[in-house]
Amino acid sequence: MQAMKKIDEEALAEAYNRALALEKAGDIDAAVKAYEEVLAIDPEDHGGAAVRIAALGRGETPPKAPDAYVETLFDQHAESFEDILVEQLGYAVPVMVRQRLQALQLGPFRRMLDLGCGTGLTGGTLRDMADDITGIDISENMVEIAHEKDLYETLYVAEAEDFLEDNDDDPFDLVTATDVLPYLGALEPLFFGAAENMVPGGIFVFSSETLSGDDGRPYMVGPHQRFIHSEAYIRSRLADTGFEILEISEINVRMQDGRPSPGHLVIARLKG
Repeated sequence: MQAMKKIDEEALAEAYNRALALEKAGDIDAAVKAYEEVLAIDPEDHGGAAVRIAALGRGETPPKAPDAYVETLFDQHAESFEDILVEQLGYAVPVMVRQRLQALQLGPFRRMLDLGCGTGLTGGTLRDMADDITGIDISENMVEIAHEKDLYETLYVAEAEDFLEDNDDDPFDLVTATDVLPYLGALEPLFFGAAENMVPGGIFVFSSETLSGDDGRPYMVGPHQRFIHSEAYIRSRLADTGFEILEISEINVRMQDGRPSPGHLVIARLKG
């Protein structure tokens, strides 16, 4: 086992700040080069350089945002997370989930799995609809805040796809993934993993940000370093992994720079 190479923090910060400045100045070629330097210094990619390169329309679109990046991002913002998301970005997806489940007369549920639970916005909103809730998040700081709220029977610090692959708890009859897809490109591992951890007839609810237009791409990294997915891709992957769609609603996921981020709220049932 090789010892982990110590990152040169100073060189990393210099390259990253230079890349951001070049990107802001519109010198895309030079910015991409600088982000490539960032990746060479920090291959685990805590700063999400690979995602930024893809957002600039260069390089291969990664299959997902790097774990180290997502973990760092949410660890840094854990304390102010709800204020930023709810107050500043107008994020109301958990409330929409509750409304649609009630409208479709789904629930109550026995066991709920809240993937990417964060500080517990979805868990708290659906608390009275499930007897037992398990929350998963890659950010330890987020999980600590969720733990303090006493909303979940069980909490794990884990990456969602890894958890779904390794989990041997009892299956769930409700799986939620609100604001998880913007950090994933390829959806097979998530959808297949969800199916493997659910009872037949179980309900899978998630939000996505929409890749519109018809250039046939399944997903790409959008201008805000978040993955956007085509509706056709979501539909085909759900079908491939054994789900039937009960409802797809067009929603505004959040406000970004004063503009709505169009997305979808998807409610699917595992065939059994």
